[in-house]
Amino acid sequence: MSIRVLEVIPTLRRAGAENMVAALVSGLDRGRFETGVVSLYDPFPNGLEPPVPVWYLGKRRGLDLRMVRRLARVFREFRPDVVHTHSYVLRYTLPAAWLVPPRWMVHTVHNLAEKEADWLGRATQRFAFRHGVVPVAIAAAVARSFRAAYGREPAATIPNGIDTAVFSRPEARIPWRSAHGFGVDELLIVSVARLEPQKNPLALIEAFARGCAGRLIIAGDGSLLEAARQRAARLGIANRVHFLGVRAGVPELLAASDVFALASDWEGSPLSVMEAMAAGLPVVATSVGGVPELVGDGVTGILVPPGDAGALAGALESLARDPQRRRELGAAGRECSKRFDVSAMVAAYAALFEEVTRR
Repeated sequence: MSIRVLEVIPTLRRAGAENMVAALVSGLDRGRFETGVVSLYDPFPNGLEPPVPVWYLGKRRGLDLRMVRRLARVFREFRPDVVHTHSYVLRYTLPAAWLVPPRWMVHTVHNLAEKEADWLGRATQRFAFRHGVVPVAIAAAVARSFRAAYGREPAATIPNGIDTAVFSRPEARIPWRSAHGFGVDELLIVSVARLEPQKNPLALIEAFARGCAGRLIIAGDGSLLEAARQRAARLGIANRVHFLGVRAGVPELLAASDVFALASDWEGSPLSVMEAMAAGLPVVATSVGGVPELVGDGVTGILVPPGDAGALAGALESLARDPQRRRELGAAGRECSKRFDVSAMVAAYAALFEEVTRR
């Protein structure tokens, strides 16, 4: 008999946790697992939908207690053995599980534990982890933060994974540049990230403005978009900073670029860094969260302290002036990215789901 797994996540927009959920439900063996997905919010433009049943619950912004009964209805319809939750959704799935109990619940912590949820979410999760919800961390740094926040060990640490083969697209480099108006020899620095305070796009723009050659391409959307545009204009580099919004063709964008940059103030284990390494790009990033577990400083990229615009600018400028080093770091990153392949993540979650349902 197959194990019925229901993934519950706030949205299915294109972002790290959402991509992880899609990869997981697509990769689980259909002979051993039956999967479904719940998105609290309605579909977003360019929403990412895995090829499984999806329920959209029409959540409003802020606390929306209607989600409890709507989730309970999905539980009653799908009859999950395992409810697998992400982000802040335990505040809704836990009371829904009291109404229609699944056999087991698993929660993946995608960010540093103290940053994942507000006070209500942390209180809910502390209660949940004491009463049978199985916690999973996505990186060693996340596991350490979990111990500090909740005073216990996660049940497992399962790194996120990507389909590394998808991001090896060297043949797309020149066509993408031509289609978007960039010269064959222009230096392109790319950042694929939500424009939110966590990712600190303003610091990246500040660092780029300190004399770095080429152009900065930012793929993503968020609350800081207008502030980022204004910052680029104030620094006199608006004509060299390009905002692409949420992109479907990330592999082609990475193939067309020369350096990947991420200026986050905190992180879990960003898929965008894995994708850049799989594409053969050197990575310049802040040394936060699980990033040092992905990027070898001086081996596959350059790590700098968070909030240090001068160090970030120096790292970008050093790679801008040294194409040979870019090629060396990028080649090493492509080789190291093999350990991120999604098959390892899927196998680990499959084993966990089978373990908890055997208890």
